[in-house]
Amino acid sequence: MSEEKVIILDCGSQYTQLIARRIREQKVYCEIHPYTLSPELIRGNATKGIVLSGGPASVYGKDAPRVDEELFHLDIPVLGICYGMQLMTSVLGGEVAPSREREYGKADLRVDEPSEIFKGLQKGKTYRVWMSHGDRVENLPSGFKTFACSANSPIAAMGDPNRKLVGLQFHPEVAHSEIGDQILHNFLFHMCRCRGSWDMKSFVKTSVQRIKEEVGEQRVICALSGGVDSSVVAALVHQAIGERLTCIFVDNGLLRKDEAEEVLSTFKDFFHLDLRFVDARTDFLTRLKGVEDPEQKRKVIGELFISIFEKEAKKLGTVEYLAQGTLYPDVIESISFKGPSATIKSHHNVGGLPERMELKLIEPLRELFKDEVRKVGKELGFPDRIVYRQPFPGPGLAVRVIGEVTEERLKILREADAVIQEEVTHARLYQEVWQSFAVLLPIKTVGVMGDERTYEHVIALRAVSSRDGMTADWVRFPYELLGTMANRIINEVQGVNRVVYDISSKPPSTIEWE
Repeated sequence: MSEEKVIILDCGSQYTQLIARRIREQKVYCEIHPYTLSPELIRGNATKGIVLSGGPASVYGKDAPRVDEELFHLDIPVLGICYGMQLMTSVLGGEVAPSREREYGKADLRVDEPSEIFKGLQKGKTYRVWMSHGDRVENLPSGFKTFACSANSPIAAMGDPNRKLVGLQFHPEVAHSEIGDQILHNFLFHMCRCRGSWDMKSFVKTSVQRIKEEVGEQRVICALSGGVDSSVVAALVHQAIGERLTCIFVDNGLLRKDEAEEVLSTFKDFFHLDLRFVDARTDFLTRLKGVEDPEQKRKVIGELFISIFEKEAKKLGTVEYLAQGTLYPDVIESISFKGPSATIKSHHNVGGLPERMELKLIEPLRELFKDEVRKVGKELGFPDRIVYRQPFPGPGLAVRVIGEVTEERLKILREADAVIQEEVTHARLYQEVWQSFAVLLPIKTVGVMGDERTYEHVIALRAVSSRDGMTADWVRFPYELLGTMANRIINEVQGVNRVVYDISSKPPSTIEWE
């Protein structure tokens, strides 16, 4: 992916993905791996630096994340953040103990000693940072010095300049730490000697070359949905192999209102690709009959998609590869790292795939976040209607119909969702929010319409703001807009008599309900 990279070893922090974001923003390529990744796999391989993330554990806990001491002898700079600092201390012979007072939230950090990590910051001055810890370092490992302190942490930053090891008790990656960007810059460019040459232009060049090398003279089919992810994949593969690419658009009956027609029209006007259309609505609804569990829905849909792609591939002759728009959040949420969080849910592009399939996968966006993919789309010259199209789940409306998926329930959801899309667009907020959509709940409620009692469905309206889908906050829509959407849905969508607004953030909730 890049001639230089930084590896984050995830010890379970809710901020791990944010660390990766902050590093990538400084044009340094970064990957997240479980803390169990061996030093042998880290050594070489263009690794310029290592970050040990924070985490909820205590270093003395029974199942606390641990790393091999060899990690600190690879002659690669290491930055330990919060738990990562305590882990570094414990492994290298220092002492960690419970704090007399838990330090959580904003704190004042005083820089006591000059160091590479605090380069450009003034000795003796205090800076606002974000703390979140119950343990603290009591005694330094051999060769370490104290660089900074706070009211509850006499050792709030430490380091061994000779070995380029540094630990921070606070979180430089969060916006509340006013010197966070400067600290990460110092680690990347002064300690790790990174050049910061990773950008979307270099990504496109590298990706096209990798696809050429991997595919050779073989044919590829691309799972095209019309969103920016699959569109970018199609463009990259097309640049690499030209006419040996065939794109396949499957109408699975789980799309939004008029979506199939819009996608086909868009790609006919903008792209000059071999595009095949497959009407599989009946097949998907038949397979989903009686299925209510969200994980089972994803598995059923994923397996049927692959079956269709394999069938279409055989029509084209010898095809060995399937290209699809898997993103980094899909990978992180679908694959459980030992130590951090358990698998949140299977994604259609990752966990929903059958264990055995005939086609080999090409996933050129696997290491990117959504906003990075959009930058690639702009680099490739895509129109805004593709670049800024809101994310849509691989299983489609199946995971927005809570409970069994039927044609009747899908029709209700489509009509309600169309109202939301129209009103958010009319309010000129479509590109301002990450996602805005409707969810059909598996309950009915009593209402009064036309002086008569009704007992009908409930629609939940969901709208979130986010940078990459890893964390999200609910959107504070104007009351007038919420009222308009609710009134239109209740009046125009037959079978609905109540609309509720989801004001949950991620975490603890996910963006999609299933």
